[in-house]
Formats: sequence, C-alpha cells, structure tokens
Amino acid sequence: MTATVAFAVESPGGPRTASVTYERRGQGEPLLLLHGIGHHWQAWEPVLSALAAERDVIAVDLPGFGTSPALPDGVSYDLESVVPVLGAFCRELGVERPHVAGNSLGGLLALEMGREKLARSVTALSPAGFWTQAERRYAFGTLRGMRAAAKAMPLPLIERLSKSEAGRFALTSTIYAKPGRRTPESVVAETLALREATGFGPTLTAGLSVQFRDDVRDVPVTVAWGTKDRLLVRRQGVRAKGIIPEARLVRLPGCGHVPMNDDPAAVARVILDTSR
Repeated sequence: MTATVAFAVESPGGPRTASVTYERRGQGEPLLLLHGIGHHWQAWEPVLSALAAERDVIAVDLPGFGTSPALPDGVSYDLESVVPVLGAFCRELGVERPHVAGNSLGGLLALEMGREKLARSVTALSPAGFWTQAERRYAFGTLRGMRAAAKAMPLPLIERLSKSEAGRFALTSTIYAKPGRRTPESVVAETLALREATGFGPTLTAGLSVQFRDDVRDVPVTVAWGTKDRLLVRRQGVRAKGIIPEARLVRLPGCGHVPMNDDPAAVARVILDTSR
C-alpha cells in the first residue's frame, strides 16, 4: 500500500508541515527502509517480499526524493534536521523505535537514528559518512555527473537505452554490479527520480561537512558492504567498524553500491538477522 502522510516538524521559524510518501507491506515488528541519494523507495523492491514475510515494512521516499515533496522552508537537509523529521514521521504512523535499514545516505540516516535511540536495530548498507576527503570528492563528483547526465537525456533516449542490457549498464552500472538484472521500467523510473529530486543539491551541500565519528551504543548494528561498490569503496567499512566497534561487519560478495538488486536474498538475510 502506497500512501502519503503529513505531520508537523520544528523549524527555526516555528512548526511547519512536512509530507512523506511511503510503501507499507507485511506484518510483525516495524522495519523502516531508507534509500540513498537520488533514489526512491522502489530501490527496496527486490527485497520487499522477503522482508514483509516477517516484518511490518515501511519503505519511504525521503523528503525531496521520489514523490515526497521537499522539506518545508526553514528545514535543512542535514542530519540534525532530517533525523527528527523521520522520527516525527514514525510517530505519526504510531510506530515506536522501528528496526531501521538504509543504503548509502539512508545508511547514514539509519546509524544516526540508532545513535539517537530512535531505532531498535540498524542495518547500514554502504553507509555514507566514513570517507576521506578524497573519497568524498570522488563520490560527490560521480553523483553530480550521474545527475547531469540524467537531466541532459530526453525521456525517449532514456527509454530506448533501458531496453537493452548495454543501455542499462550505461545508465546504472555506477551503483549496480549487475545492472542487466534491472527491468527497463525500473531503470527509467530511477533515472527520472534522480533527475527530478529536489533534495539532491541541498543534501550534497549538507554532506560536505558530514563525518560519522560517534559510536552507536546499546543498539544492534550491522554494517554491510558490497565487494564491487564503485561509489563508496569497501575499505570505508573497516573504518566504520573502528568507529562502531560492536557492529557486525558483513561482506556482500559481488554486490555494488545498491546491493538490494544484486543479491536480494543476501541483503534480506542480513537485515532480518540484525532485526532479530
């Protein structure tokens, strides 16, 4: 079931109204899924059925991405603002301290929710925030290039490219190790999501000062990294383990930056194991 919910958030100018679109499936303990920058909730589609068999799964379009509108005026896209927005969203749904799994930007947000005791467990797939300055420059430059290419291509060209394996490779190989597995429809949809994301620029700007340096205590944490991640290289997982020493560090063989498509069974197993 896809729905949109509005709720109040705090801003320097007083309360504002934010809206978030989400997909909800399954039953059991709540599990919040957070996608990466420029993506949408459908990034989790390959693992939703497996997760929904055991959890009440809530996959969101982060504010300013997918079909969720931008954050209200006066609310920034930094961690200090977005994490409370996600907390307010959960309260509006009547969900208290869900398990949280996130990828890339979503992984960073999941870890911050764990640190703020807003999550009962955290699974972070290739989370942002454990980079060196050079690695961050490379990642941000790559993301800007992907966004520029998506904005420059007319829709008929995107649709034509999506129909061949070579075209899907050209459009999505930066984030997937196995882009040929994506359907033409999903490739078109995620390319348009990247092109149209109002939160893309403000999120990158906020990310210029992000470095995750604090332990996440008293919450089960798994950090998982694809061995073929071309955007955030896997040595960043070793740094994450050093900062969060009690975290379980998992290797995802053959997976790229967005591993849910490359090995859905392995990703679902990691998330469910952590949330148990």
